[in-house]
Amino acid sequence: MPWTGSAGQAARPLSWSKMALLVSPLLLLGLLVLRANGCPATCRCYSMTVECGSLGLKEIPASIHPSTQTVFLQDNSITQIHQQDLAVLRGLRYLYMQNNTISALEPGAFHSQQHLLELALNGNRIHLLDSSIFKGLEHLRVLYLAGNQITKLLDFTFCDLQRLQELHLQENSIGALEDQALAGLSSLALLDLSKNNLRTISRPALRPLISLQVLRLTENPWRCDCALHWLGAWIKEEGQRLLSSLDKKIVCSEPPRLAYQSLLDISGNSLICIPPVLKVEPLEATARLGDDLRVSCQASGYPQPLVSWRKVAHAWAGPATASAKPLGGTAELREPGGRERFDSDTGSGMLFLNNITVAHAGKYECEASNPGGTARVLFRLMVNRSQQQPPPRAYPASVDVSQEPLYDMESMDFNALSMAMQTAIAVGISLLALVALLLVVMIYRKHRKRKKAKKEENILYVNDYSDGPTTFAQLEEYRDERGHEMFVIDRTKPLFATYKDPKGLAGAFPGLPELLQDQATQTLEGEEEGEREASELFVNQGLAFQPQIAYEIHC
Repeated sequence: MPWTGSAGQAARPLSWSKMALLVSPLLLLGLLVLRANGCPATCRCYSMTVECGSLGLKEIPASIHPSTQTVFLQDNSITQIHQQDLAVLRGLRYLYMQNNTISALEPGAFHSQQHLLELALNGNRIHLLDSSIFKGLEHLRVLYLAGNQITKLLDFTFCDLQRLQELHLQENSIGALEDQALAGLSSLALLDLSKNNLRTISRPALRPLISLQVLRLTENPWRCDCALHWLGAWIKEEGQRLLSSLDKKIVCSEPPRLAYQSLLDISGNSLICIPPVLKVEPLEATARLGDDLRVSCQASGYPQPLVSWRKVAHAWAGPATASAKPLGGTAELREPGGRERFDSDTGSGMLFLNNITVAHAGKYECEASNPGGTARVLFRLMVNRSQQQPPPRAYPASVDVSQEPLYDMESMDFNALSMAMQTAIAVGISLLALVALLLVVMIYRKHRKRKKAKKEENILYVNDYSDGPTTFAQLEEYRDERGHEMFVIDRTKPLFATYKDPKGLAGAFPGLPELLQDQATQTLEGEEEGEREASELFVNQGLAFQPQIAYEIHC
């Protein structure tokens, strides 16, 4: 108890009531000053606390007093946290920002909050975390990140949170947990990874958690293969003290033969993996300057291998064999530490090289790994520098190098042409063949039409008479309304006989011999040869009028 008095008098104790009378005005004055100068509009401020929950705020208020230790900003519409938003709140100890729409955390956003003990960011839209976000939170004890959209935990994400005791990551979409993602969490006592998309977890990932007391892994689609063999054994031994009876029920989702079974009920012999097998097409290729190239690296195995490409300065000796990570996708060129590497995600396993230069020539290694082992295959690229650089051309997305080989401009080999050129030629030939076929059909139809018309023009129409024979001399020509020729027999015309029947001819035509004799006397006596020709002509004409063929024509 404090004492007071003059120098010559004995000191007397100051009563608590008098002390309260002296301190109360000071506290009241401090609260009034904080209320007047450090409380944002519409918020409630008391002691060292600022309450701004459920006010529809879109950003952190800028007028919070620097001495504030607790801030409630839950259930608002804040989308980002910038470094300057919390820079003045150096004494902040508790920050609650759950149930906002935060999707981005600026690196160093909590750099000034060295005394922060509890941070609640659950129920937001955070999808990416890295170590730069949590720099400065050296004394953080509890971190709530549940109910966000986090898909992957990268190595050393929480390396600056050495005093963290609780990490809540449940109800996210975490599908990959890298081996060093939890490095530095030596004080962590509770880790909640339930209700995520974890298919596997490695033993090294949990090794830094030397103080762990509670681990929650339930409600994940676990893939029960050789990579989870350690987890079953660990749960039966060390995990007994970390997992509750509910947490021990790790249910398998794949493979199908083990689906819906508990990991603890499956024998170790059933947890198997198939090492990767690689197929690279082609194993070598020649490209021209400026070309685009891609090479397919297909990997099979269980679980699905992870494929990555890298350029090697010196190829390792021996053939390109496969010893036993999932099939990689679009690869990008990177140069960490001076070495070219092509890292890829789950996908096609393609190696893309755009606008090829001389520096691209060399050997590339495709590597596939899964818990069952690792496989590697070499691909060799040669660059033709003797030709001029052609304009860049892109390969179709569905055609790899094995289907569309590089070719020289002077080559006339059809197989050496590009797929687009081969297709164009094939289409052109097909069109020409179709046109030729149509021309043949048109010519044939026209020919048939002409032949039919000609046949109709040669048709002889004769009235059918049954009362006696007739000859052409007794036919009269007519045409009907359609233009067809018709011949009608006229019985009044004389019937001519042939040279083979002179008697019959003379009997039928009594004046005919005298007529022929008069014609013969009119010719020159010296022209015997002419008489012979005239006689032959008459005879030939008579052939057409022989009685044998002088009968009626029927149609």
